[in-house]
Amino acid sequence: MPGTMTAGGKTPRSIQATFEDALAKLPDGYVDGYFGNRSWGVTVKRSQDGKRTWLYGEELSGTDIVSFNLYRLAGTRSLLKPCEMSSAKVIEFVLGFEPSTAKAASRP
Repeated sequence: MPGTMTAGGKTPRSIQATFEDALAKLPDGYVDGYFGNRSWGVTVKRSQDGKRTWLYGEELSGTDIVSFNLYRLAGTRSLLKPCEMSSAKVIEFVLGFEPSTAKAASRP
C-alpha cells in the first residue's frame, strides 16, 4: 500500500526501528526545534492505549509541514500513514528534527 510502513513491508526494519525510537523520544504536546537549519513547531499526541501516535509539524518561518499517524498493530507491526506526503519525507523529518532544549509552553 503506498505511503505505509510495515515491519515486513517496504521499509527495512533497521530504518523503521530507528524512526520509531526517534519518535518515542519526542515529548507529548508542543515543542519548538530545528530541522534543516530552520525553526519548526511540532505537536505530538499519543493515544492512551499507546496504539496511535499523531505528529503535526510546521516550519515557523515558511510554509512546509509534516503530518502523519503511526498505528501500532498486533505483535511488533506498525503502520505509518503520512498525510498527503511521502513516507520518506516523514521519516527524514523525525530522524532529523532536533527539539529545543527547553520544552515550550502549550500553544494557544
